[in-house]
Amino acid sequence: MQVPVYNMQGKEVASISIDETALGGQVNADLIKQAYVKYHAATRQGSSKTKNRRDTEGSTRKIYKQKGTGNARHGDKKANLFKGGGHGHSKKKVREDFRLDMPKKMRRKANRNALLAKFVDSEVRVIESWSGLNGPKTKAFEAFLEAIKVDRTALVALPMNGGDAKNALLSARNINSVELIRLDQLNAFNLLNNRFLVIAKGDLEAWLKGPSSQTGKDAKVNPLGRVAAPATTKTKASAPAKPKAEKPAKAPKAKAATK
Repeated sequence: MQVPVYNMQGKEVASISIDETALGGQVNADLIKQAYVKYHAATRQGSSKTKNRRDTEGSTRKIYKQKGTGNARHGDKKANLFKGGGHGHSKKKVREDFRLDMPKKMRRKANRNALLAKFVDSEVRVIESWSGLNGPKTKAFEAFLEAIKVDRTALVALPMNGGDAKNALLSARNINSVELIRLDQLNAFNLLNNRFLVIAKGDLEAWLKGPSSQTGKDAKVNPLGRVAAPATTKTKASAPAKPKAEKPAKAPKAKAATK
C-alpha cells in the first residue's frame, strides 16, 4: 500500500510503502472491539461512592414502637425507603475493579490492526516532519490541517523527544477538535475516537519497527526497548571461613553407688 507524504503546505512530496500483512492483513473487527473495551474500561476512575445506612449521619432511635400503630415495622430513619436515608446497594468500587485483562501480544495486534483500518479508509495524513512550523501559532496549525484536508476530529501523534514538535504541541493544544498524544501511547482506543491520524514519516516508521512490531514470542524473550539493568559493583572476595574447632567430648558421669 502506497501512502502519500505531505509537507506543511499540503502538497504531496513523496510516498511511503506500508506492508499490510505486518498490520494484520485484513481488519479484524472483533479484536479491535475487545481492545477498545479494555482501554475504555481502564479510563474509569472508580471514584463514585454512595453512603449506606451505616455511613449516613443521623440518629439511630427507633421512630415508633414495633406493634400497635398499623404501620410497617421500622427502625431508624436512615433506611433506604426514607428521604435522606442510605442507599440499599451503595457504590464502593475502586479503579482496579473496572480494569480488564488482555495479553500484550493481543493488544499490539489490535493497535496495529486499528492503524490498518485507518489506512484502508484513507484517514491517515503522513507529513515530512514537524520542523516546518514557524513558532507556536494556532492559526498556522489550523491552516495546516485545512491544507491536508482534515475537517473532522484529528489525533496528532508527536515524537517522544519533543524537540521539533514543540511548536506543534503549543499550537494544537487550544484546538478542540485535536487530540495530542505521545508516539509510544498510540493505541486502538485513541485511533478509533478520532477520524484522522496526523503523524510524521519518521515517527510512523519508528512505531512500525518499534516494540509494537513484536507480536510473537520475541515480545517476551527479547523485547525491544528494554532498559538495561545497571552493572553490579564488584565486591571484595571474602576470606574463607575458618573451620570450627571441635569441642572435646564430655566424660560420662559416674552413677552413684547404691547401698
